[in-house]
Amino acid sequence: MKVLVINAGSSSVKYHLYNMPQVEVLAHGVVERIGEERSELSHFFNGKTHTVKKKVGDVGKAMELILETLDDRDVGVIQDFSEIGAVGHRVVHGGEEFTYSVNIDEKVIAYIEKFADLAPLHNPPNLAGIRAVQRRLPDAKQVACFDTAFHATIPKVAYMYALPYELYEKYGIRRYGFHGISHRYVARRAASIMGRGKYNINAVTCHLGNGCSITAVKQGRSIDTSMGFTPLEGVPMGTRSGDLDPSILFYLGDKGYDVKALKELCNKKSGLLGISGVSNDVRNLVELAGQGNSRAQLAIDIFCYRIKKYIGTYCAVLDTVDAVVFTGGIGENAVFLRQQICTGLNQVGVRLDEETNKKVVAKEAEISTKDSRVKVFVIPANEQVAIANDTYELTRCEQPIVSE
Repeated sequence: MKVLVINAGSSSVKYHLYNMPQVEVLAHGVVERIGEERSELSHFFNGKTHTVKKKVGDVGKAMELILETLDDRDVGVIQDFSEIGAVGHRVVHGGEEFTYSVNIDEKVIAYIEKFADLAPLHNPPNLAGIRAVQRRLPDAKQVACFDTAFHATIPKVAYMYALPYELYEKYGIRRYGFHGISHRYVARRAASIMGRGKYNINAVTCHLGNGCSITAVKQGRSIDTSMGFTPLEGVPMGTRSGDLDPSILFYLGDKGYDVKALKELCNKKSGLLGISGVSNDVRNLVELAGQGNSRAQLAIDIFCYRIKKYIGTYCAVLDTVDAVVFTGGIGENAVFLRQQICTGLNQVGVRLDEETNKKVVAKEAEISTKDSRVKVFVIPANEQVAIANDTYELTRCEQPIVSE
């Protein structure tokens, strides 16, 4: 069976076409800068690259371009759309309704629309991708894999906020957590590397990219995570503030900031960009810090310090920890940040092999010393494989795939 995996965002759509169950990548690519004059599709197949530069107005048009490319006589990898038996979609928010991956029907679509209120930047483009597939591939089964599902096992003591309880009952205000597909994948992979069953591992998984989240995994299940009601909570990120005293927003409101300005401030002008004043890209900040830019160095130091605090907190929550895992663009590539984060974690059993760590970039490896009580791994993010596997299994068995 050929399974198409779609990750649709507001400005880009990523795709992978797999031959299953072999998990063989037949083609993959991305449509970027959707809605701009300079939209571009990059299509990778058979060791070749094909590029299309044309305006792509929305996610629906991007999906049409992707499907046309996959079926193209010269650069495509299928002869007919009927070869695609199933399509798996990354859907950011499943609320409390979806704790596992599910076959998509109109009821599921209605819930995804409902939860768009909780994820207004993510669920609408996710849904647009689903609708586009319905139009062009009406016979293909579709599966929704929710980013929030892995965190459905978080206990109430961890997901409730100390706000009036009726706000949870009326508006669903609670910690949901995100990046769940990634955290689940790397936790399972770490267990496999250690020769353990997927429910026989306690780990702290660190998904570090432009968006960052840390998760405490106990016996293979998420029991706490740094992102909360929205992806804004937690450690500082590329442009997001992470944790802060909410009274800061009230104070700024008194100074004339309206709600729209505060949302923009916290989501797009804070984090590494806000502290450094120059960039949200760790690569740029490392280079600038090396040239003596003190604010770039401060941004890096705050970022590493907050991550270290979360790791230490989750070590206390877990009681015993078998592994710490780094994934995501920063986690997989930022050698010196991994070293800075791990420095001082000896008391919780983490001992980094600094020489091994320096050699590990964008590849899977153990980077702890042989006598480290807690293993430290770099495991490249592979959400698309997790989605492909769920889609294939769910399409075959017609039963929910429990994300825990």
